[in-house]
Amino acid sequence: MSNALTTRDNTTWRGPLARLLLLLCVLNVGLLALELARHDGFGPNRLALEALLLTGAFGLLAGRKGVRWLAFGTAGVATGLLALALADALARYSLNRPLNLGLDLSLIASVFHLVAGNVSTAAAWLAALLAVVALLLFGGAVYWLVRRLPARIAFRSLTGGVAMVLLLAGLTGLLGRDLLPQLPRVITPAWTMLQDQAHWVERTRQERADFSAMLERRDAAGTRQGLTGLTETDVVVGFIESYGVSAVFDERYAPIVVPQLDDLERRAEAAGLSLVSGTVNAPVFGGQSWLAHASFLTGLWIDSNLRYELLLQTRQDTLVDDFSAAGHHTAVLMPAITMPWPEGRWYGFDTLLEAADLPYAGPPFNWVTMPDQYTWSYFQETVRAESPRPLFAKLALISSHAPWVPILPVIEDWSSIGDGEIFMQWEGKGETPASLWRDHDRVREHFARSVAYSLEVSASYMERFMDQDTLLILIGDHQPARMITGPDPSAGVPVHIISADPRQLEAFRDQGFVDGGMPPDQFTERSMADIRGWLQQAFGTSKSSTED
Repeated sequence: MSNALTTRDNTTWRGPLARLLLLLCVLNVGLLALELARHDGFGPNRLALEALLLTGAFGLLAGRKGVRWLAFGTAGVATGLLALALADALARYSLNRPLNLGLDLSLIASVFHLVAGNVSTAAAWLAALLAVVALLLFGGAVYWLVRRLPARIAFRSLTGGVAMVLLLAGLTGLLGRDLLPQLPRVITPAWTMLQDQAHWVERTRQERADFSAMLERRDAAGTRQGLTGLTETDVVVGFIESYGVSAVFDERYAPIVVPQLDDLERRAEAAGLSLVSGTVNAPVFGGQSWLAHASFLTGLWIDSNLRYELLLQTRQDTLVDDFSAAGHHTAVLMPAITMPWPEGRWYGFDTLLEAADLPYAGPPFNWVTMPDQYTWSYFQETVRAESPRPLFAKLALISSHAPWVPILPVIEDWSSIGDGEIFMQWEGKGETPASLWRDHDRVREHFARSVAYSLEVSASYMERFMDQDTLLILIGDHQPARMITGPDPSAGVPVHIISADPRQLEAFRDQGFVDGGMPPDQFTERSMADIRGWLQQAFGTSKSSTED
């Protein structure tokens, strides 16, 4: 019987062997694709040991009891791993870090809304559908190829011998990785990915415990310190979206952005104001601006959603409390917040304005709900004008958010802005994001122009509305995505501090800030979480009482 099977298999060996080798190729390509995000492509590797192991096992088990369900399970696992690889590529591309399942599952909805806002809801659904279809096709191909293997492969046949060699080679490579010499261009992508995610999950668990304990200690000790040295001063913070040091130091963007910094310096000098600039590190890249805002306000390094969620479970003192203790009215304008944002109340601002609270009568511009000039105008004409006391305010300036189209001009006559209806003249003008994003070089140009617009509007506001009792802080929230920055960018963002009183800037000069609009360097040891401490040290209750 055995000889009959062998003879029969040898007469038709090309069929089953070809299917076996085709299965090996599909599995190998699919598993090597798990490394796409690490290498910005397939990289130098050519063989995945797991592909050898699985192909050999299926070749020997073909037609036996339970192999159908095993094939189904393997196809499901392979599809799941490929989905993880796609998510990993997206995380590295947009956030400049690997995927962490312990942190990033909650960001799926945010990614969808970001794509929908930048391009369109239809495009977001289409992209999601195409990704699902591609994954299902891969899983289906694996399952179909396994099921198309012959009912039984004789161990003594050529096909059986090849399957046995593949199985033994895969087992030897996987089990003997630490004992045998490592073969060039041979890797274990599935095992590596699973190990990575296990590492991140464990690290996240430890981070939860450590950070939670630190928050409890900090909450018990209290960090509030009334900034009485700024009692008569309006302190205004403008967070400029995607304004990182790449916009200033990268030769692709500097010719567009640096002239705006020179103009900011010129306007400040003409208005009798002093200006210093520096660099601080942001906790995130490419997105998750709320983590940068939280780091700035709390003085804590909030570099993950886990830390953010743990933070919101406690009652921590923030800059809002510091200014409230000094008698300031506190306000925040968040024109990008279009969905319920209950955590915004956690900070305790006296006035909290989201997109729906701002009476903007103009059109949205793709993801940008309203241009920065309207945000500045409404702040000045309503929030600041009606503030019952000196003001501490934080504004989110979002015109430099992707997709960076259209780029609006700065309206010289601020009195004409009103409810924003004046911006209707630019509704539907210019090219669409879908058209722009076909050319990455032009996308980068529009990024620089959008940052220049935000800086120009902010300089115009400073020139017209800053008085002797105003301290203005302009700061980037984070670097843009890797497509803009390139690989291995600095985490730095520029900070510009402007005041009519040069003495108010000394605390920042002590931290390496320099006179003028140009930051001294794109790399720094300091972070935006340090700024709260600098303000407390320079203007806090203890310093004021000592000087008195």
